[in-house]
Amino acid sequence: MNKANRPHLIDLHSATAPQMTATRQFVLLLVLLGLLGLLGTAQAHGVSEGDQHFLTQNTGMHLIPYLYLGAKHMVTGYDHLLFLFGVVFFLYRMKEVGLYVTLFALGHSTTLLLGVLNGWHINPYFVDTIIGLSIVYRAFDNLGGFSQFFGVQPNKKAAVLIFGFFHGLGLATKLQDFALSGDGLIPNMLAFNVGVEIGQLLALGMILVVMRYWRSTRSFARHAVTGNIALMSAGLILAGFQFTGFLLTR
Repeated sequence: MNKANRPHLIDLHSATAPQMTATRQFVLLLVLLGLLGLLGTAQAHGVSEGDQHFLTQNTGMHLIPYLYLGAKHMVTGYDHLLFLFGVVFFLYRMKEVGLYVTLFALGHSTTLLLGVLNGWHINPYFVDTIIGLSIVYRAFDNLGGFSQFFGVQPNKKAAVLIFGFFHGLGLATKLQDFALSGDGLIPNMLAFNVGVEIGQLLALGMILVVMRYWRSTRSFARHAVTGNIALMSAGLILAGFQFTGFLLTR
């Protein structure tokens, strides 16, 4: 069933339709405010003091703790969540959602593993600047900016994969700051990577619930453009903050 033929969950001919719409919008606003509150307390690639102590002091294989840390990173990593939010914004079919998320996971997992195991170390501010720009890129693409202003449409799937590489590289660079022990490093990183993908599925599930609810209201059509402009603005702020850090640490 295409988008044009999708049944609307609100009966527009019902006398209570305006009330229902207002109620839905109010509930949606509360959910979004809650999510923004959670995101506001998170830091991109942030690692708490307790987690830092574990990473630097423990040696050997610790699969479950690394699995947990990987999931925790993805659920609290607002840069990843904003990018995923942009990716699924206009995806209605689960088959498409699965394809794009798989491409992102493939890119993210590849550079995370290779970056840590091979000791790739790039200025984290520079990588996080690109990650911020990836959010801008996705929102701009959602708005049809490339076709309208440049007369071209970049390959959406390739872009998600490429930016996935940078998202994974950002975390790989951060993890290397903790001088991880080489004892059990490979299985620990594999467990961490699995945890990241589990966390991604959990975060994606929450995003899809919110998006499904929003799409069932008349406000979605009215505010889709505003939502992507806000997403682009968030990416620009993140990129600007990280690029300033890059200039100061050169």
